[in-house]
Amino acid sequence: MSTSKKAATPGTPVTKDSHLYLVDGSAYLFRAYHALPPLTRKSDGLPVGAVSGFCNMLHKLVLSSKARGDRDAPTHFAVIFDAKGDTFRNAIYADYKANRDAPPEDMVPQFPLVRDATRAFGLPCIEMTGFEADDLIATYAKQAAALGAEVTIVSSDKDLMQLVDDKIEMLDPMKDKIIDSDGVVEKFGVTPDKVVEVQALAGDSSDNVPGVPGIGIKTAAQLIDEFGDLENLLANAATIKQNKRRENLIEFAEQARISRQLVLLDCNVPVDVPLGDMAVVEPDAQVLIGFLKDMEFNTLTRRMAEALNADADAIEAAGDHAAEKPAASQPEQADEKGGTPGALNTTLIDTPPLDATAYECVTTLDALDTWIAEATTAGLVALDTETTSLDPMSGRLVGISLATAPGRACYVPLTHGMAGDGALALDGPAPEQIALKDAVARLKPMLEDAGVLKVLQNAKYDLVVLKRIGIDVAPIDDTMLLSYALDTGLHGHGMDALSERFLGHKPIPFKQVAGTGKSQITFDLVPLDKATQYAAEDADVTLRLWHALKPRLAGERMATVYETLERPMVGVLAQMEMSGIKLDPAILRRMSGDFAQKLAGLEADIHELAGEQFNIGSPKQLGEILFDKMNLEGGKKTKTGAWGTGADVLETLAAQGHDMPIRVLEWRQLSKLKSTYTDALPDFINDDTGRVHTSYSLASTTTGRLSSSDPNLQNIPIRTDEGRKIRTAFIADEGNVLISADYSQIELRVLAHMAGIDTLRQAFADGQDIHAMTASEMFGVPIEGMDPMVRRRAKAINFGIIYGISAFGLANQLSIPRSEAAAYIDKYFERFPGIRAYMDDTKAFAREHGYVETLFGRKTHLPEINSKNGAQRSFTERAAINAPIQGSAADIIRRAMIRMHQALENAKLPARMLLQVHDELIFEVPKAQADKTIDVARAVMEGAAAPAVDLSVPLVVDANAALSWAEAH
Repeated sequence: MSTSKKAATPGTPVTKDSHLYLVDGSAYLFRAYHALPPLTRKSDGLPVGAVSGFCNMLHKLVLSSKARGDRDAPTHFAVIFDAKGDTFRNAIYADYKANRDAPPEDMVPQFPLVRDATRAFGLPCIEMTGFEADDLIATYAKQAAALGAEVTIVSSDKDLMQLVDDKIEMLDPMKDKIIDSDGVVEKFGVTPDKVVEVQALAGDSSDNVPGVPGIGIKTAAQLIDEFGDLENLLANAATIKQNKRRENLIEFAEQARISRQLVLLDCNVPVDVPLGDMAVVEPDAQVLIGFLKDMEFNTLTRRMAEALNADADAIEAAGDHAAEKPAASQPEQADEKGGTPGALNTTLIDTPPLDATAYECVTTLDALDTWIAEATTAGLVALDTETTSLDPMSGRLVGISLATAPGRACYVPLTHGMAGDGALALDGPAPEQIALKDAVARLKPMLEDAGVLKVLQNAKYDLVVLKRIGIDVAPIDDTMLLSYALDTGLHGHGMDALSERFLGHKPIPFKQVAGTGKSQITFDLVPLDKATQYAAEDADVTLRLWHALKPRLAGERMATVYETLERPMVGVLAQMEMSGIKLDPAILRRMSGDFAQKLAGLEADIHELAGEQFNIGSPKQLGEILFDKMNLEGGKKTKTGAWGTGADVLETLAAQGHDMPIRVLEWRQLSKLKSTYTDALPDFINDDTGRVHTSYSLASTTTGRLSSSDPNLQNIPIRTDEGRKIRTAFIADEGNVLISADYSQIELRVLAHMAGIDTLRQAFADGQDIHAMTASEMFGVPIEGMDPMVRRRAKAINFGIIYGISAFGLANQLSIPRSEAAAYIDKYFERFPGIRAYMDDTKAFAREHGYVETLFGRKTHLPEINSKNGAQRSFTERAAINAPIQGSAADIIRRAMIRMHQALENAKLPARMLLQVHDELIFEVPKAQADKTIDVARAVMEGAAAPAVDLSVPLVVDANAALSWAEAH
């Protein structure tokens, strides 16, 4: 790649005579920081070493090569950065890059400076929310190569090597080394077009891409060389001779597919900056020299002044300009590849620094009594528990940490080195510690004392752990929920993230004290010195976070949200989780058997229709059968060149009357039900209780809705017969029944109230079938004898409007032309103009204030509402419309749950609330008390909005009792 290139002028389009340089700015900054001596600072102490290296690189690549007349000098040039926030890959795999450490402290202020440097050199500085720099580089590189231009990617990042071809090369600026196809083969053992396949198998620990255990780059390359690609390898994994390798490929096949999605670069990002805007132009001398003087890069300043023929007046003016500039060195909340550092909270400036070596290990009752007295006198103590498991219903308490003031914290070991039955778990004697029963006797009065506020992070976990040993902790504050009430939508609410954001401190990672992978030990085996530092630091950090967050409630008018919707839910959910629900594994085993038979029948049908055996679970092989062999119309290839076989594609083909996609959809649905539910649910039955104890998350959504995990009981399908059958396995104890109490169309009712739509309000007040009424209003058909298909279309629009459905989305849902779907939506807004007004007003409010509110004052912050990226802005606008509706509905059911226990107790009913699934509550009660319990539950739920909000539509609850969840629902 060394042909002569002509110089570009501003706005010059990219042609076959162009040479585009794309710099991976974020990656280079990190490499420059770690490669260069960390000594370069301004006279005011600001670290600028990495910025210096960055500026010298730009000078060399752009101006020096151009001045020398290098034949490979760039005609077009851009620097690409990672934008802050998650990308589409986090939606694919929540733990993507989860193990990335925060960047070094002296690197943080250099993030905005390299962007300033790029602009000072007159070069485009590009980043895009929702995408990584690598995706933007991939998109621009492919665009330029398609126009015949040569492309040099300035980076050594192995993830970019998949792009290398006869038009695209890489340049490692630190080594001044070109990486071409031969270089990629040297690195991966395969050509660039197979790099993704190798990475999918080998994974990447730095990005937390899982891959397949036991397979490294060398083995992956051998396998891909033999089988051609990942899908073919997985389809033939059973033929692998090496036992462990074969077993891992079969067991972790889906993990490999996910890994491939993570490492595959998006070459079709809807970029805003066109290639023509990247034409290299001479920088403004005054701006560039001003920036370099401001950074105190004296040598480079002189060199650039000479290169740009800047006279003394220009240099002097640049100096004046630099002196007047706002300080570009102020740290911004950047989110580079290293993580989000966050800002210091000035509330805690005068507190002592965090010092893990200063904490006390309490091993005698006298010492524990001193700490208890100190906490009682202060009326405030931060508390944390250490256990043997993340499951509070099975984890054994190992120790407790306390903090009474910032910097004043301790750890109380209780069962270190002990097995669950009290026997020793170590070869030698157990370390000196207080007996569990003695510690409980001492701690219980203080932890239950109404005069001592207990501060916890994710308090629900600790409350369940301590309740299991007889301690009812109260009253409490929860720093996770304080953060959630104040900053929903702005950042995460885990302790580590909050500590880095508000305290500027990264807590000790669990893996540092317990190890990782197969060598990881449970906390009861961690040496006491390490355990003390880790556990006591958690309590200390929690207390400091409380001091930072609690005062904000009143000032930001969020005290009511926290006190009425957040904190009371901790005890409610803790009790629900401890109650659990009974599951009949025999029913699930029978269903798994039935599903297996049906799957076998479907496989036979599919293979017969295909005329050959193939791996139905392989999208690649399925696509080849449908579109290459059977020549079905409507196929579209993905960016990888394979046929798309997603549900939308198959549903479109099925609507055309083709049998094969109908069978494949049935096969996929059954396969997922079997693996996710009927096979997996029995493993969640607790050995001690014989029940399933799901875990609810209070702070994981932006709307206030709860989510559940281990197992996730909120995603069990309800619209199919097979999905409904799974709920038959959830049963009541002998002599009891389950009650399902479900809000009827609560979000539509909230919308009717918030948007002030009189026709909908009246329909709800009259108890009409709202979907039939909507169909009648829109399509001019009588409700009596209405065609079910017409009602179905109205229902799809009713619910779709809440989620900001597009004509494209509605068309897919109803299998109708997009023009017809667009006409439906237009007519809907025409018939119910209040909805359009609500949407427009809500978006305007969000753009002005940066957040939206529920009826009860819960805020969802929307930092991307004014994004310049059209796709991101549209997504955020839909979220702005939906959040007040869905959030208000979530707040209503929270209010009902909080009031329910007292209402049942007042009615002297022995009912237990077991589950919350979206708009539904599940109770268990003796059969004789079912009717009365239904009356109480319905009254509480239907009146939950009052007195805070006087809804203009009635809330209606459908409730039934039966022996199983399926029958009750």
